[in-house]
Amino acid sequence: MSNSSATLSGSPPGSGKSTTGRNVLAWVLHNVVWIWLVALVVLFGLFNQFFFTVFNLQNVMVQATVLGMLGLAVALPLMVAEIDLSIPANLGFSSAIGALAYSELGLPWFLAMLVGVGVGTLIGFFNGLCITKLRMVSLIQTLAMMIILEGALLAITQGRTITNLSDGYVWIGQATVGGWPIMPVVFIAAIVVVGIMLRRTVLGRSIYAVGGNATAANSAGIRVDRVKIAAFTIAGCLAGLGGFLLASWQMAITSSQGSSYLLYAIAAPIIGGISVFGGRGNVIGVLGGVLLLTVIQVGLAIVNVPSFYVGMIGGFMIFIAVAIDAIRVRYFG
Repeated sequence: MSNSSATLSGSPPGSGKSTTGRNVLAWVLHNVVWIWLVALVVLFGLFNQFFFTVFNLQNVMVQATVLGMLGLAVALPLMVAEIDLSIPANLGFSSAIGALAYSELGLPWFLAMLVGVGVGTLIGFFNGLCITKLRMVSLIQTLAMMIILEGALLAITQGRTITNLSDGYVWIGQATVGGWPIMPVVFIAAIVVVGIMLRRTVLGRSIYAVGGNATAANSAGIRVDRVKIAAFTIAGCLAGLGGFLLASWQMAITSSQGSSYLLYAIAAPIIGGISVFGGRGNVIGVLGGVLLLTVIQVGLAIVNVPSFYVGMIGGFMIFIAVAIDAIRVRYFG
């Protein structure tokens, strides 16, 4: 009788357990970044108790700020199914322009900072125009822009390090309140603003629509080119702001400023669930990816892993995280 009932209901025996197991697996895969993050924090803490100290927590927060700004910047073009490889180079070049506006032109530090952020924004806008109006492939166009900006940074700095920054210019990177650094507040504010923009505004909904299906979005009356240009422009603005924060934190600008962030800036949003095919992801995922990569970098240094192994181990951990995310997307969407 029970077998007949099960057959009539269309649910074979044990299907409830199977569904529950699948739901649990789906939950784990959808939250893999945070599970991976907690596991690494515990693991590094067991190897070295210093990892759990307040000082190290502050260090993680500060290091995550610049990478976080770049992660947010990279995420926006990805969400419209494009990519911007020039963002870290934009960070370095725009920050150098801002610093030179202060040291060479004598502008007040706040205006010099605005000049740097403005330059970063214009570069993003130019990238968007090239990709939408000239139909250039974003991968190649932004790669070319990256090379141009890296060369321009080397040229304007003449290979030297710019250190004559005013107290006002470096204040936000050095200031603390009650012993806690202020700089991460800027990253938190950026997450909130971008999150609201994506979820609560017409532009944000258009970004998801364009990334999901540009042809359908165009048929629905969404101006696809404008949305893509807006995404690249905002990304450029975030890169410029990140450049200012990095210069303020380091109290200097080098001739290779920002170049070391490229791979991690691209990996962070992808690990956090931003689809390279567009139309999927959120800022909380980007935050998780940024924290995960920062914890990996800081943790490996604290447990005294030799420097020539750090890159390999960090890359291997990123590979695992991305592989798990790929499995999640394939089987659970």
